[in-house]
Amino acid sequence: MAHGFLLHMVFYLLAAVVLVPLAKRAGMGAVLGYLAAGAFIGPWGMALIGNVEDVLTVSEFGVVLMLFLIGLELEPKKLWSLRRPIFGWGGAQVLLVGAVLTAAAMACGVDWKIALIAGLGMSLSSTAIVLATLGERKLMPSPAGSASFSILLFQDIAAIPMIALVPLLAGVAAEHSGGGWMRVVKLLAVLLTLIAFGRCLVNPIMRFLARTGLRELFTAFALLLVIGICLLMESVGLSLALGTFTAGVLLADSEYRHQLISDLEPFKGLLLGLFFMAVGMSADFGVLLAHPLLVLGLTCGLLLLKGALLYGMAFWFDIPRGQRLFFALLMSQGGEFAFVVFGSAVEARVLAPDTSAMLVMVVTLSMVATPLLLLAYDRLAAPRLRGAKKKREADKITVEHPVIIAGFGRFGQIIGRLLSANRIGVTVLDHDPDQIELLRKFGYEVFYGDATRIDLLEAAGIGKAVALVIAIDNADDSLALVDAVRERYPSLTILARARNVTHYYELLNRGVTLIERETFEASLQLGAKVLQRLGFGTERAEQAARIFRTHNLKTLMEAYPHQQDQDKILSLARKGRLELEEMIAGDAAAFKDTGAAGPDGVAPIGPAS
Repeated sequence: MAHGFLLHMVFYLLAAVVLVPLAKRAGMGAVLGYLAAGAFIGPWGMALIGNVEDVLTVSEFGVVLMLFLIGLELEPKKLWSLRRPIFGWGGAQVLLVGAVLTAAAMACGVDWKIALIAGLGMSLSSTAIVLATLGERKLMPSPAGSASFSILLFQDIAAIPMIALVPLLAGVAAEHSGGGWMRVVKLLAVLLTLIAFGRCLVNPIMRFLARTGLRELFTAFALLLVIGICLLMESVGLSLALGTFTAGVLLADSEYRHQLISDLEPFKGLLLGLFFMAVGMSADFGVLLAHPLLVLGLTCGLLLLKGALLYGMAFWFDIPRGQRLFFALLMSQGGEFAFVVFGSAVEARVLAPDTSAMLVMVVTLSMVATPLLLLAYDRLAAPRLRGAKKKREADKITVEHPVIIAGFGRFGQIIGRLLSANRIGVTVLDHDPDQIELLRKFGYEVFYGDATRIDLLEAAGIGKAVALVIAIDNADDSLALVDAVRERYPSLTILARARNVTHYYELLNRGVTLIERETFEASLQLGAKVLQRLGFGTERAEQAARIFRTHNLKTLMEAYPHQQDQDKILSLARKGRLELEEMIAGDAAAFKDTGAAGPDGVAPIGPAS
């Protein structure tokens, strides 16, 4: 028995380790790799795994963990600020898509009860696929990511009344007349219990465990917390995902939030991968082989109809034009909760088992198709959309200022604020849309664009600019910008930020002489403060910093001609270190002769004392 379990684990891990990297390298994403790995080892592949239902049940814990961790990132105030997109956008999406899919099914002659169950079930999207894709692409903070998350959260809530609706459609309303109200009462009772537990008990327990210094106990409690919430929600027939998400939100302001995230993140990643593999294994390809045209036609119809509705609704959801198609493709598939809705319908005898199997196959294929559709989007649509956006942004930039700042992160912002305070106009270019939106709220003229594009720089007025400040984070992009500007505007003054010594030398190679190493001055000033705390007088500490600055620049320039000769660089570094020590010692002797003392009259201490 144990050996069989270990053998199955070997199959899971081996399939994932081989196929997921191949899928990533092919540009198809990790999700499709996991789905393919599951199909390969499942009943319709190599038949290495048989108990697919058990695997799917266990792996759903990965989705639960993901929502718990997302909840930890959202404070209650932030969640409250999302009430409009959650209930407004989410409610509109479920109702509109569900109604249209139901009407389409009825138009094809399907019984209205079956059509309603199928339409509502397929209006739900895959929480696992959407959130995993957004996380993989780092698009969660984007407008499309925020809208997707809000809609998914409402879908988790909406799954509860959908499941409660099934017995009513079966004609057993008398037996379950109070079922709907009882679910609401249970939901409120459970949420109140979670609120009380989260506010009054969790933090003291975690504080007690933290004092033990045993991290494994903290991890064990984190898992116990999530599993306990799952059991509580399951015992009253409510959504596990909704309960764990709510618990995460209640703990979002806890001082142990980051510890919980770091402890649970590895489990989430593994179980989420296992969930996608279980979905791939559970696909009943027998239904596909028996009715290939019907299943494929329904899958394509679902993706087209749902995608078109979502694309149209993206206008109302305040999603920018360049992200609307991505949003529609990302949310167009069916979701995990559809399996639960269809399973409940089979138990209530609203759906026949073969009808449910076909619908499950359609949902599964739509989930498999999503990574492929996004791959096609990346290769075909995204480049055109980016090109059109860049042209629109270039056309918008008509201001002309004497200084252009490329990159407006922490380094560039300080320069921009200094210039603005002295009433010197600056034009700022940055590639982070969220950063741009924030800075514009503070009154900065910041424009989106790739600063290495000459046409964008010309639209920003580089032809009349006095200076270009390069404060880009990426060293390669910084050098590419220097090359582009030097070719067209060789006389323009360029001031640049150097990330490290190698970047410094590369800028010198390109004729840039006004260079500032990003952390050098701040580190030097802090070092002088350390000397003062050790008893050095203020004047002596500042003099030591000045000596170090001068000598460091001298050593840097001496090594510049030998940057490819590592032995020579090491030799110069050793020589420079000895010279610096001698200079500092001489300076210390001079201070000693003058009787200089520390700030409190204490004789200076240190290497030269």
